[in-house]
Amino acid sequence: MIRTGRFPGLDGDGAAAAPLPLRRLLAIDFVRPRDEEDLPIAADRARTLAVSLPLLTAAHLLWCALLALAFLADDRAVPLAPAWLAAGLLGLDLGLARLLRRPELAPHRAVCAATAHGIACGLLWILAAISLSGSGALPLAAQFAILAGAGATLPAFFIIPALAILACLAAFAAGVALRLASPLLGAGGVFALILSTLSLMRARDFILREEQRRSLEAEAGKARRFVEDFEASGRGWFWETNPGGLLSYASDALARHLGLDAPTLAGRRFEEVLLVEEEEEGEGEGEACRTLGFHLAARFPFADLVVRAPGRETSWLLSGTPNFDPYGRFLGFRGLGTNLSEQKRTEAEQSKLARTDSLTGLPNRAMMRATLEAALVNAAERRQGCALMLIDLDRFKQVNDTLGHPIGDKLLGKVAARLRQVIGQDGQVGRLGGDEFEAILPGLAEEGRLGALAEALIREVSRPYSIDGHQVAIGASVGIAVARPGKAWADGLVKEADLALYAAKHGGRGTYRFFREEMHEEAAERQVLENDLRHALVRDQLKLLYQPIVDAVSEEPVAFEALLLWHHPTRGVLPASRTVALAEEAGLMGRIGDWVIRSACNEAAAWPDHIRVAINLSFAQLADPALPAIVTGALASSGLDPGRLELEVGEATFTDEGAAGGERLAVLRALGVRLALDNFGTGRCSLGHLRDAPLDKIKIDRSFVRGAAEPGSRNAAIVRAIVVLAESLGMDTTAEGAETLEELALIRRLGCSQVQGFIFSKPVSAAEAKALAADSLPSAELAGFGRPPRHRLIRMGSIRIGDEALAVRLRNISEGGAMVECDRPLAEGTKVELDLDAAGILGSEVRWCQRGRIALKFDRRFPLGRLARTGRGKAGTTMLKPDYLQPGASPAAARAPARSPLAAKRR
Repeated sequence: MIRTGRFPGLDGDGAAAAPLPLRRLLAIDFVRPRDEEDLPIAADRARTLAVSLPLLTAAHLLWCALLALAFLADDRAVPLAPAWLAAGLLGLDLGLARLLRRPELAPHRAVCAATAHGIACGLLWILAAISLSGSGALPLAAQFAILAGAGATLPAFFIIPALAILACLAAFAAGVALRLASPLLGAGGVFALILSTLSLMRARDFILREEQRRSLEAEAGKARRFVEDFEASGRGWFWETNPGGLLSYASDALARHLGLDAPTLAGRRFEEVLLVEEEEEGEGEGEACRTLGFHLAARFPFADLVVRAPGRETSWLLSGTPNFDPYGRFLGFRGLGTNLSEQKRTEAEQSKLARTDSLTGLPNRAMMRATLEAALVNAAERRQGCALMLIDLDRFKQVNDTLGHPIGDKLLGKVAARLRQVIGQDGQVGRLGGDEFEAILPGLAEEGRLGALAEALIREVSRPYSIDGHQVAIGASVGIAVARPGKAWADGLVKEADLALYAAKHGGRGTYRFFREEMHEEAAERQVLENDLRHALVRDQLKLLYQPIVDAVSEEPVAFEALLLWHHPTRGVLPASRTVALAEEAGLMGRIGDWVIRSACNEAAAWPDHIRVAINLSFAQLADPALPAIVTGALASSGLDPGRLELEVGEATFTDEGAAGGERLAVLRALGVRLALDNFGTGRCSLGHLRDAPLDKIKIDRSFVRGAAEPGSRNAAIVRAIVVLAESLGMDTTAEGAETLEELALIRRLGCSQVQGFIFSKPVSAAEAKALAADSLPSAELAGFGRPPRHRLIRMGSIRIGDEALAVRLRNISEGGAMVECDRPLAEGTKVELDLDAAGILGSEVRWCQRGRIALKFDRRFPLGRLARTGRGKAGTTMLKPDYLQPGASPAAARAPARSPLAAKRR
């Protein structure tokens, strides 16, 4: 049974009826149409008979002619059969044609007439076959002509299954009359069966299409009646645009409200016909005004927009949905406008407030979530990507803490305006809460365009703001995730964008990152490490190592910096930078930082009094109000002198956003601890902040030290400038990261007080640090005795020991002693004479000798003015002299006031 819908006729509601059996399909064209709606379909099928009849007549005459020619070609007399056969067929064809031209002939009667015609034509061919085969063997061409003529009605009446089957039966009967071989008859029968089946299938498909069309027409009729009834009620109207944004349909109701005819609205831009109320009132910056243009341009669904015609009082709530074909091609918008009563206006305002952020006027989290879900569905229909940007403001919390929440609220409003300006019509911007924003960008998936948009967004947000007389500077970090059409959901896309934002914030801030699959693994690994870190203290996995900080001249340790290492049971040793970052993210920095301070102070209490301990404070520790109490407790419990504790802080402490940390440092400085600025030169600390900060030391970042000794490097000039700045402010300097002898020599030459780097020692254990501290020699600065200020002066000379003279190189000198370099070590207490050429011979005593350097103490005070080489230059030569050698300069003038003994020593 071939199953199909009922035909002719459909049920009254337009739905297809129950399937029909094969016999009904064969008889369907012989039944009178059930109603007027079925009549055109039956007439169309019957009309094909009249169209095909001339071709059938030509085929009949052709095969009759070929039958006669077959006898002539075989040198045989042509029988009378082709003549009477052609005459009979021509008469039948002409009779049927005359009958089909009658307008009053019903379609089913035309099919019946065609059936009778087919039977008669078939019988004529069969009679011709019987007549000719009785006179002897027929030529092969004659047999072929008879078979083809008997089946000639098949292509002409193929659309009618019964006529097609009848033609196949006529051809088969003619073959039997011609006494064809059984294999040929069998093959012909199979071929006839195939053709009959194809005719049935074609008829079935035709009927199905017609029923579907009738069903769609019925539904369209219903929809048309619903639209007419709805618009006639005066409650609203429908609209439609083409892909270009021009109105292709506008209801009569809208046209009447506008005082126009519906046809005149067609072809006009929708934005010209209706305006959003905020736009008409001149509030062009309003989010609602921007939303209509965004949705129309971005092909995005929208709802509940309050619109009105220019110059009219009536308002409507407007909604619209984009339409796409099965291939994702945009067809235009289709939507609804409903009359807006006062109650509906109030409800619309309440709905808008529920979806809008009160501070910025942007969509809130709930609205953005609904928008994202709709955008993903829309992207699947359009077969285009959809991008999501998560935007986090850098340093906004510090603005809130220092300038107050009212300034912060105004800043958020200005940021929202800039975000809206950058995104424009490319997407929708919303505020998720706090300093987090989100941008949905439907139809955008190219990383190049998204990257350019993110750069513009960061650049615009980072421009300074002027709010109530305050200059505020913030930044932005952006995480970007791209959804592929039909392969993403809202939760997953938000998580991917959040991972990308995390990568951006930890990549230096003020930048953007695209989501990558490996970020999932990194996030999972980070979660595992955070969980392990929570138990690291209890399991005694955290250790402190100590790296020596040595005097640049004597190379004696003056301090040790405590460095935190995590001995993970499976991942090995993790560096302090990674451990501290994980601790801050997990909120563990307070507990771990407290442990570091107490442990380092307890360890340093066992060192000699001239050795300090340096501890690096993270930004999270500085933000903790309990930090001064923690430091005080650690000093009290360990018994460590406050002056031996040196706390290192980053440059962010002294910027505007770190003002709270700067106040905390003032409290720490009052406790008597020393403060050092770590990694100077890599942040945004201004000279004004540096001037006012309570610092004792500046640590020059390793990036300036590394490679400073290479030819053409500008790092040496930067280091020297920092040293001069520190000396002017009475601060010590420590050069970090020295690794080569060339870098060490340059550091000394540039006047740095202290050096820290692998050239002296890598970080060592507490026991090794204690041993190094015990073996160190105190410098005059920390030992408690004074000495005159020393001056850097490079000059060759010699040391006399009895009759032996040793060449030396003078490094620095004061009124009471000097530092020289010599290849031969000398025992402490050895009496020598220092020969400085014109300056004379100075009796001296060796105070100490280490690593090729010898400290000498003069037997009597040495006037520095004797170092001037007068009378030894060539005529006309004027030699430049330092200030302390100028005539009239006194030793007291050379000892300018200095905040630190080390600073005075370098002068």
